[in-house]
Amino acid sequence: MELIPVILSGGVGSRLWPVSRETHPKPFMALPDGQNLIQKTFLRASRLEGVVEVLTVTNRELLFKTEDEYSTVNSAKHAQGFILEPFGRNTAAAVAAAALQLESTHGPDAQMLVLAADHLIKDEKAFAAAVSSAMALAADGWLVTFGIQPTYPETGFGYIEAQKDAPVKGGLKVARFVEKPNLETAQNYVGAGNYYWNSGMFCFRVGSVLEELRQHAPDVVEAVSKTINSSRLTSSAKYRCLALDAEAFAAVPDISIDYALMERSSKVVTVPCDIGWSDIGSWNAVSELTEPDENGNRFEGEVLSHDSRNNYVNSEDRLTALVGVEDLLVIDTPDAVMIAHKDHAQDVKHIVNQLKACSHTVHLLHRTVHRPWGTYTTLENGERFKIKRIVVKPKASLSLQMHHHRSEHWIVVSGMAVVVNDQQELMLNTNESTFIRAGHQHRLMNPGVIDLVLIEVQSGDYLGEDDIVRFEDNYGRVDK
Repeated sequence: MELIPVILSGGVGSRLWPVSRETHPKPFMALPDGQNLIQKTFLRASRLEGVVEVLTVTNRELLFKTEDEYSTVNSAKHAQGFILEPFGRNTAAAVAAAALQLESTHGPDAQMLVLAADHLIKDEKAFAAAVSSAMALAADGWLVTFGIQPTYPETGFGYIEAQKDAPVKGGLKVARFVEKPNLETAQNYVGAGNYYWNSGMFCFRVGSVLEELRQHAPDVVEAVSKTINSSRLTSSAKYRCLALDAEAFAAVPDISIDYALMERSSKVVTVPCDIGWSDIGSWNAVSELTEPDENGNRFEGEVLSHDSRNNYVNSEDRLTALVGVEDLLVIDTPDAVMIAHKDHAQDVKHIVNQLKACSHTVHLLHRTVHRPWGTYTTLENGERFKIKRIVVKPKASLSLQMHHHRSEHWIVVSGMAVVVNDQQELMLNTNESTFIRAGHQHRLMNPGVIDLVLIEVQSGDYLGEDDIVRFEDNYGRVDK
């Protein structure tokens, strides 16, 4: 039986700011063991029995970043597919797009396992057993959810109420889905014994989920189908990629798969499981991944502490000192530091909302920004000038581009560069440079086999990243 894990990678993770940002969201956060959540999800999915492809639904701006993360762990070279959304339209649209695409490529009898890119599962053996049970149910036409055995009365999760004494071949029929409860209600749920945390993971036979969607959410299926018909499908040796048309996708209803389908269908069952699951939904959850010291403190990075207890510090780039404090979260990044009481970990998102309201870029970008060709790091940003460190991967190339308002001076630090500067093509070695005037078309390429590193000094009246006109690009970013 063919199984295709579908990884949904669309959330920002605002409660994990300042590490999680729109261009570097929660799935790409490195955990204490060095891997990030999307790598762990890919590995966990690809190791399952019967997997023929891993399909990822993500924002089109994150394609090359996701590809880079997968390439470092995909030693078995599992087949990959991508569905690229121009913007978010919630999980019903993502699931419908994946199901329609898989129906055309693998047929209606293939099974899709829907996984979130930003969840952690510690017991992979128990997870594989739960998936096996779910696949058996899905083969009979059931829409399968994974209900997590609750270990405490959590108020931050939705719950699944299973029908008592209604087993269905390894699962339980679902009576209803429940929104996030208050503490007293959550305590009652845990005591009842037939309530489970809603993990947001599902297993469907492709034909069955489409049949149910057409019955309960026909507007979603119709709008997504129209979008796919007007979208571009490309294939390469690396992966198959469906880039959804933005104009058509805007007409898709913005609704979750729970509301659109799971709460309406009579064919929903849950597989209760204890798999070491966490949605890593706050800095408190992240802190639990690090062992505490004798004072209950958990530290990532160089930290000194005096008379301080039960704190979590994440500070990789500089020394942090704690004196006489308790129950604090201290998250330090090169351009922002966040300090919160542990009891208010869920409220970090309100700071992100404030940053968005005042158009502060620190909710959007880190100082180091990933691009398809490599990275750039902003070293200093002053009035009428900006200094960047640019790293270009071997054989990669920036777009042929032009800036209206700024000039640029490039100095090669290491490696070799081929530079198009107006009408000239130059070969630059270490310690050599070139100056590019505003209005001149230019391009930077790395012809070598090692990273090209250079320093870029920008000067001009306006230094915003949107002052760029692309004429040619290897990554499909040419302006229309």
